[in-house]
Amino acid sequence: MPFLSLLSILLFGLLLSRSQLVITHLLNDQSTLLAIGKELKLPEWKSREKNSNPCTWAGIFCSSNNSFVERLDLSNHGLQGNITLISELKSLKWLDLSHNNFHGNIPPAFGNLSELEFLDLSFNNFGGSIPSDLGRLKNLRALNLSNNMLIGTIPDELEDLKKLQDLQVFTNRLNGPIPLWVGNLTNLRVFTAYENELSGVIPDKLGLVSELQLLNLHSNKLEGSIPEAIFAMGKLENLVLTQNRLSGYIPESIGKCKGLSSIRIGNNNLIGGIPREIGEISSLTYFEADNNNLSGEIVADFSKCSNLTLLNLASNGFSGTVPPEFGLLNNLQELIVSANNLFGEIPQSILRGKNLSKLDLSNNRFNGTLPEGICNASRLQFLLLGQNSIGGKIPNEIGNCAKLLELQLGSNYLTGNIPPEIGRIKNLQIALNLSSNHLNGQLPAELGRLDKLVSLDVSNNQLSGSIPVALKGMLSLIEVNFSNNQFTGPIPFFVPFQKSPSSSFLGNKGICGEPLNVSCGGLTDSDRNVDHHKVSYRIILAVVGSDEQISNKPVIVAGNVFVENLRQAIDFEAVAKAIMKDSNKLSVGTFSAVYRADMPSGVTLSVRKLKSMDKTIVHHKSKMIREVEKMSKLCHDNLMGPIGFVVFEDAMLLLHQYFPNGTLAQFLHDSKEKQDYKPDWPSRLAVAIGVAQGLAFLHHMAIIHLDISSGNVFLDSNFNPLVGEVEISKLLDPSTGTASISAVAGSYGYIAPEYAYTMQVTAPGNVYSYGVVLLEILTTKLPVDETFGEGIDLVKWVHSAPARGETPEQILDPRLSTVSFVWRKEMLAALKVALLCTDTTPAKRPKLKKVVEMLQEITQN
Repeated sequence: MPFLSLLSILLFGLLLSRSQLVITHLLNDQSTLLAIGKELKLPEWKSREKNSNPCTWAGIFCSSNNSFVERLDLSNHGLQGNITLISELKSLKWLDLSHNNFHGNIPPAFGNLSELEFLDLSFNNFGGSIPSDLGRLKNLRALNLSNNMLIGTIPDELEDLKKLQDLQVFTNRLNGPIPLWVGNLTNLRVFTAYENELSGVIPDKLGLVSELQLLNLHSNKLEGSIPEAIFAMGKLENLVLTQNRLSGYIPESIGKCKGLSSIRIGNNNLIGGIPREIGEISSLTYFEADNNNLSGEIVADFSKCSNLTLLNLASNGFSGTVPPEFGLLNNLQELIVSANNLFGEIPQSILRGKNLSKLDLSNNRFNGTLPEGICNASRLQFLLLGQNSIGGKIPNEIGNCAKLLELQLGSNYLTGNIPPEIGRIKNLQIALNLSSNHLNGQLPAELGRLDKLVSLDVSNNQLSGSIPVALKGMLSLIEVNFSNNQFTGPIPFFVPFQKSPSSSFLGNKGICGEPLNVSCGGLTDSDRNVDHHKVSYRIILAVVGSDEQISNKPVIVAGNVFVENLRQAIDFEAVAKAIMKDSNKLSVGTFSAVYRADMPSGVTLSVRKLKSMDKTIVHHKSKMIREVEKMSKLCHDNLMGPIGFVVFEDAMLLLHQYFPNGTLAQFLHDSKEKQDYKPDWPSRLAVAIGVAQGLAFLHHMAIIHLDISSGNVFLDSNFNPLVGEVEISKLLDPSTGTASISAVAGSYGYIAPEYAYTMQVTAPGNVYSYGVVLLEILTTKLPVDETFGEGIDLVKWVHSAPARGETPEQILDPRLSTVSFVWRKEMLAALKVALLCTDTTPAKRPKLKKVVEMLQEITQN
């Protein structure tokens, strides 16, 4: 036989044999995948035919010639079960099981995946120690075991992973020292081990890691100094060592890392000054060294860091002045140097910075006067100058601080009058503190324009005259302090004043009224209240009663109480009188206002007055009554149903059970509510689940809510949540023929983005609104807050966290997330649900029934 023919036969046989091998390999992988799908209850795999090509299945990627499974991505599926079978996929190069609910130990059999280059098991519930078998994965380039419940030390066997570029083990319970061999991983670029219990020193050998770009070790028990060697290679870009026990000096070699953008070394025991070499770091954006024992003068070399956005040197021992060269930092947004020994005048050069949003010079020894150009920084939101030695007058130009949210000038030596121009700062919200100065004259009535302000403190001054009635315009006020002044006359009848402790008014010899319990000129407080109520009564009667007949009784067109044993206890006239008192107003929503009504029988009700109803009720009275009666029969533990109603000629009142714990919004955001509140994540999660259950029930009944917000969630005596305004969703539904929506449906900050062009309230839109409420529960942030930046609401702020370089943990309420590992883990799981709910694409949002299931899984796991 000719030689070429023989060669052809041999080659053909070889190709045939290889083809059979490929088919056999793929069939083996297919069999393994079917078993995995069954174990993990993957519906998209279980439904596959046995002869289908696994390379087409979701989450599976095959080699270029489809000969074997090369990549398996099952992240973000909420999976649980035994994953040991995955180790049978011998050709795997990429395995991602992150963001699931896997628990138990990490299978040692994963060490058999000899081709593996990428392994991500983060954000699960794996416990036990890190298996030493993973050290056999010689090709591994990335290993992420973060956010689990792993214990013990980092095993020495991982030293053999010479190709490793990315090692992440943050948020576990690992202890012991950082292994010296980490310095032998010469290809390592990322090493994160924050939020563990690691102890000992940071090894000098980390300086041998020539490619190291990110080192994050915050929240451990590390001691010793920051090694100079870690800056030697000059590649470091992010250094986070906060909340440890580090001591010693900041190394001068830090200046070698020209690309270092973030340095966070706060909450340690560092000493000495900041090396001048800091000015050589041209990429520096964030520098935080607060809560240390640093001293000396603040080096002017920071001014060479043109990209510097945040500089936080608070709570140290710095002395001298703030370098005027800081005015060159055009990108500086936050300068925080509080609680040091700094002195001198407020540096005007810094105030020229157009991007400056926060200036905190509080608790120092600054003197001089407030510069007239104090608001040249057009973006200034926080001006904190309290506890210094600043004198002179408050300049009238303070009114130009249009974006200011907080103004702290307390405990200084300010003199003169309070300028009425402060009333122009309409965004002032968090606090206005002018206490403990030498201010005199009268309180300007213009302060009443600050309708967003929560806290006002003018105590310990020489202010005189009466407390202006115009201050009743401060609709958001919760905390006030007028004590130790020379005020005279009656305290205006205003709920925030009457609810304040008497200490807020003590030290003023000439004032009277509640809460001081001092009568005013023979006129008792109750007499003054009656007069006040009579005025309100007449005003409201003009709205509630007939236009032609103003009498002492409003004209009741119809009314009913659905609960038999309450019919004798509810007086409709007493209900009408209750809504005539501003002091009874509990909350205001898009479509209604809620009042407290105390019946002569002793029963307390919550009364909801529908807004902007015009003559609709008169035209469709019978239909609306039928709708209310229907809604009274709609029973669910998390829905606030009506127990009755009263109809006037042009207004309708809905009667509900009274809930003394107020709304979820008040619970989360009102400081008085939170004074005695010990943060409790399980309670918040229970509230989140309850709200979702109530809304899911509504959707099951084909009812779309018109205004989901934390202000429309009420808390009973056991903090069980009840969704309000449910019946309004039916009363104002155009399909019922009873009314039409004249206002925008929803509250600002909760409205789904697609509403802007559809103007339709939909089920996915409800899911979005619920997602905002869930984000409020997780972050304790308001849905709209100027601190987020212009045009940024809570949803955008949360979704853009990665772009700001923030981890998911950093946006959670730290009072909750730092209590325990379990709480933080559950909060991160709930955050994933909130992100799904607030997806910009309506079709991608889960149904509320699914939301309930996902949140319940968090508690079960």
